[in-house]
Amino acid sequence: MASSSGMVDPRIFEHLQTKIDEDAEVRDQIRAITQTLERQGRKTQSILSRAHSTPVAQLNPVIEVAEAVIKDEVESITKLAAVASNSPYYKYNGLWSRDVQNVVFSILFCGWLGGMGTVNKSAEPGKLLTIEEVGEILNVPVNLKDQDAFHITIEEYLQALISLIEELARLAINSVTLGDYQRPLQISQFVKDLHAGFQILNLKNDSLRRRSDSIKYNVKKIEDIVYDLSLRNLLPNVRPAA
Repeated sequence: MASSSGMVDPRIFEHLQTKIDEDAEVRDQIRAITQTLERQGRKTQSILSRAHSTPVAQLNPVIEVAEAVIKDEVESITKLAAVASNSPYYKYNGLWSRDVQNVVFSILFCGWLGGMGTVNKSAEPGKLLTIEEVGEILNVPVNLKDQDAFHITIEEYLQALISLIEELARLAINSVTLGDYQRPLQISQFVKDLHAGFQILNLKNDSLRRRSDSIKYNVKKIEDIVYDLSLRNLLPNVRPAA
């Protein structure tokens, strides 16, 4: 005769419910931080978008404001790292990866414009910040392999680089509108170098591989701008292609 208490110990499910509640609490904490990051990210990108309508000589105020907002994002990343590092990294990283990519993109674009002086000592425009320099700005490790903790992955960095290329293609067009005919040349060489770098990579991430295919179209878009400027004799010492 079966015991009146049943054959399954209810404490098993009570324990499972405890784990479910703990998981939900961690997810709620992460979502609260990523929602803040998303708001900060929109603000940062809104500020950086002023670069498309601001002459190079007048960019410093835009860069300074962007750097101040990026500092707020760094504080949020610090909070996220504290929560995330108490749990298996790949259990929750899908909750924050997109927002982290956006933060990295903002840092890369700001650095390219001549900002992020903590690592860009020369403060010269056209510099590509490395993944290590991005990690230094965010005060978090990068590409961790020997421990399970929050970090910036190579994939997140490369996704941000593709976003940077897309933004620079747009900037090349808007620079011409501002009467700046040298910047498209600078952008063209920079993006070609990035494209050459991506061609070296054997990408395993499907999403990253698909997005990287778009780079060649942005390269061509920028080349067309430079070619059109050369045909109009707006580029000193540049001859039209035969």
